Amino acid sequence: MADEMYDKKVTIRELVDFFKFERLTGNDESLKRWTVVPDVNRPGFELCGVYKKTEPRRIVVIGNRESEFIRTMSEEDQRTRFPLITDGLTPAAIITKNNDLPPILKEVAESTNFPVLRTNMETYRLMADIITYLDEKLAPEDTMSGTLMSIRCVGVLLTGESGMGKSETALELIREGNVLISDDRVDVIHIHNHILGHAPDIIKGLLEIRGIGIIDVEKMFGAMAISDSADVDLVIKLVPFEADADYNRLGDETMRYTRILNVLVPTLVLPVSAGRNTAALIESAVSNFRLSEAGFNSADEIRERFKDFMVAANEREGKA
Repeated sequence: MADEMYDKKVTIRELVDFFKFERLTGNDESLKRWTVVPDVNRPGFELCGVYKKTEPRRIVVIGNRESEFIRTMSEEDQRTRFPLITDGLTPAAIITKNNDLPPILKEVAESTNFPVLRTNMETYRLMADIITYLDEKLAPEDTMSGTLMSIRCVGVLLTGESGMGKSETALELIREGNVLISDDRVDVIHIHNHILGHAPDIIKGLLEIRGIGIIDVEKMFGAMAISDSADVDLVIKLVPFEADADYNRLGDETMRYTRILNVLVPTLVLPVSAGRNTAALIESAVSNFRLSEAGFNSADEIRERFKDFMVAANEREGKA
């Protein structure tokens, strides 16, 4: 595997340090192996002699069932099949529940400086924890221009051209008790089918206001005014108000979406102009978004009211 094929990797040393695995075979050099796959492999097929080469390979987990099966294998089968799970493409093998290291597996692993690790964790727990760890470490990342806030517990990414007042609006929203995640630049990561946003360390907790400069939000408004990260639940794009533009007035348009790291995030377009209270409009948009997520649609409500009104009007005409 060529290193340049993959943007992110996790070394076996990182796993050993994080999970405190016991190293049974291999030296320090063996811990430089790496994985790019947020998954694991229980090698039942390989131990039975069924092998299909895949690239990249997953970390091998040897649980109780595999350990029991190995004890039934002949020495010849072990010497034939253990190399299948300790080759150059396999990052490492982990034995769970403090099961014994089979002597022939140790011999094969030591001959190629392959790392076999051990833990007292249950197999299912180890698999869940490793997959979660790798999923976060290997998650795709990107950087976006905008301001990310938690507004009424909804992660909102404010976007728009420079000069639309995103930072000034964020300041007003903070004064109303909402929370700043990041201003101007937002680092986003794709985890578990949702987008998580956070601030780069250099600008964390800071807000740039034209005419004032950089302000420290935590020192000005307290620790509760900032947070490390938030899911990006909604994108609100600020655009200049145009008098002759055809804006949606009922809220019955098909929802727009912004694709972020291949995840579609609901998106609202909000026209901005002098005299419009942008912060109040954003809070209202977020509240309406929460209602729509709960199944309430204001456009449907007005249609029902209009329908009832027309029925009542027709009945009055019929009685006249």
